Parts: sequence; C-alpha cells; structure tokens
Amino acid sequence: MSSDNHRPDQILGHAHEADGIEEYDNKLPTWWLGLFYLTIAFAVWVFVDWHVVTPRSLAGEYDSEVAAALAAMPPAAKPIPVVIDAAHIAAGKAVFATTCVSCHGEKAEGKIGPNLTDATWIHGGKVEEIENTVFNGFVAKGMIAWGPILGPEKVADVTAYVHSLGGGL
Repeated sequence: MSSDNHRPDQILGHAHEADGIEEYDNKLPTWWLGLFYLTIAFAVWVFVDWHVVTPRSLAGEYDSEVAAALAAMPPAAKPIPVVIDAAHIAAGKAVFATTCVSCHGEKAEGKIGPNLTDATWIHGGKVEEIENTVFNGFVAKGMIAWGPILGPEKVADVTAYVHSLGGGL
C-alpha cells in the first residue's frame, strides 16, 4: 500500500470473500501506530537495561526476594524439653485424640500411620527422636510437621503421651 494511490474506505478488490466480510484499505490510526512504536522502543530499552547495562538473572532476583522474605519472617518455634508426668501425658492424650487418631488409630495401633505401641520404631523411640518426628515430621512418608501447627508445648505433651504408650525406649 503506497500513499500515492490510497483512497480511504475503498473495498480491496480481492476475488474471494468469506461470510460477507470485506476488507477495506484504511490507514491505521496515528495513536495506534504511536503506541506500537512506543512499545517496540520500550522493549529495546528493557532488553538493553536488563542484559547490558546492569546484567542480572531471574534466579538471582528470586534468591534475593526469598532471602528478604526469610529475614522478615519471625523465628521458627523450637522444641522444648519433654516432661513425662501424669498432667503432660493427659494433655498429650487429648491432643492425640484430636490430631493423630485419624492416622494412628484411637489406641495408637496404627492405621495409615505406623503402630506406636510396639517396639519397632521407624525414626527412633527415644523421647528426643519422638519429639523430632512429631515436631518436624517426615513428609516423604506422610507425617506432616506438627510443630508449626500445634506449637512446642502441645508437641511436648503428645511426645510424653506417645512415649508412655510403652513402645518408646
């Protein structure tokens, strides 16, 4: 299309038409062409700035954002010492009944999760090992980390209860 022979609102003489749609030979609006050229210039500027002037990578940007987010987060709770006495065992039994029964059964005999009353322990039956298993979990084996959900006190109580079932060392 040359500007010499441009006639606005003239139907182009194509031999075919589809569904009554006709093609007109109109120029694009100036504002549309201006935005189009501005977009191209912006893309060139971003490319030069991103790759030439201040080289950076998406992986580096991601790492810096994750580091900033981790710095802004409050420190994670840590396990507390487990006290094995009647009060803590009773409190642990109540927590066990609301959170652990679905996987370990009402008597900790094992359903989806392992049996907690026998002498066979996958991740150890000492008090510290039980507390670590409850607090941090083993996601690959289906045990979620209950520490962030329950808090250190309830984890210590559940640990005391599970240890009192007789399977722990």
